[in-house]
Amino acid sequence: MKTIASCVQEIIVSSPFLEEGLSRQIINFSALAKDLNEPISKMLRKPVKDGAIMMALRRFQQPINLENKDRLKRAFHQLGDITVRSNLSDFTFQNSKTLINSHSKILERISANHQIFYAFTRGMFESNIIISTSEKEHILKTFKKETQIGSQDKLSAISIYLPNGNSKVVGLYYQIFKRLAWENITLYEVVSTTNEFTVVVEDYLVDKAFSVIKDLKI
Repeated sequence: MKTIASCVQEIIVSSPFLEEGLSRQIINFSALAKDLNEPISKMLRKPVKDGAIMMALRRFQQPINLENKDRLKRAFHQLGDITVRSNLSDFTFQNSKTLINSHSKILERISANHQIFYAFTRGMFESNIIISTSEKEHILKTFKKETQIGSQDKLSAISIYLPNGNSKVVGLYYQIFKRLAWENITLYEVVSTTNEFTVVVEDYLVDKAFSVIKDLKI
């Protein structure tokens, strides 16, 4: 049976910004209770009082796994170097039988040049390439027979070296995404390997995004 407390918990857990605001103690409980009155009344199918909602908000406690909380804290303290690469372009192509052959030609071309940034991701229906803009003309030429879905210039990549064992830490990526979202930073692409995590943003956001990621260590 649903209660006011369970409704409050359901709404908060599904709203990262709200959860963050409550944890920082920067949200007015009275104002929030009034704002939540309508959705909670609909969930319970009966009118509820703002005071009862405010009481549930004050009693709400985030589930804490102390062991994982310590792991998360250590992981952020152990974050490695942060690398920024600018002048990048992004291309999306529809998957085809010949796409891999085109991809192999690009790999052959750039294999001897370690200064070129290159990331390739293949999904079920489309594939994505992020590469230094200096290679844009060659990409368009090599993939000219493929179906291009989209492209974007003026991008930058911020790569973070993660500590060993990061894949066992619950909420590591969530915390990174949440901090970026809280600062209103839109992610154009995300690329990750076992111990490396890269976010791609438009150039005008790179300084702000770098500052947020740098502060994760603190």
